[in-house]
Amino acid sequence: MRKKPIVPRIIKLQKVEGFMIYCMFNNGENRMLDFEKIFNSWNISETDIEYPLLKINEFKKVELRNNTLSWSNITVNLLSEDGKEEVHPYELSPDELFKLSESVETMKFGSLIRKAREKAGLTQSQLAERSGTSRFYISRLENNRTDVELSTFRKIVEAGLGKHFRLIIE
Repeated sequence: MRKKPIVPRIIKLQKVEGFMIYCMFNNGENRMLDFEKIFNSWNISETDIEYPLLKINEFKKVELRNNTLSWSNITVNLLSEDGKEEVHPYELSPDELFKLSESVETMKFGSLIRKAREKAGLTQSQLAERSGTSRFYISRLENNRTDVELSTFRKIVEAGLGKHFRLIIE
């Protein structure tokens, strides 16, 4: 049975710097949206609903609502299922936001493992054997092509590399 793909949704609005918004998606990725670039590609004119967002003080009123970016300072009139007009804040599709965003991952477990493995003078195969995984998995991990469960990461660090594992959350 195949896993359902994760539908991209924003779970945390981390910071707004100018026209750049940093957020965390439900797949765990930290991503950045450069709205200066996005707005330029949209060729926004005075008649577009997004036009007020070109002013930084209006843009910075962004909030996280319904797992997406929302501006309550800009309203949209929509028809409900029963045909009544409703006023809603301006929101963008989280799927589209994910496509428009760029990864800004600062912590890559793979590069930590690779550096420690190389420092220990181990091959990927040797590390895999010591930690009870496969060389293919170690390769994918080192190249940041797979996620790692905490228990597997601990096995690689402690059994495979002979190091102590400590996790600090501040």
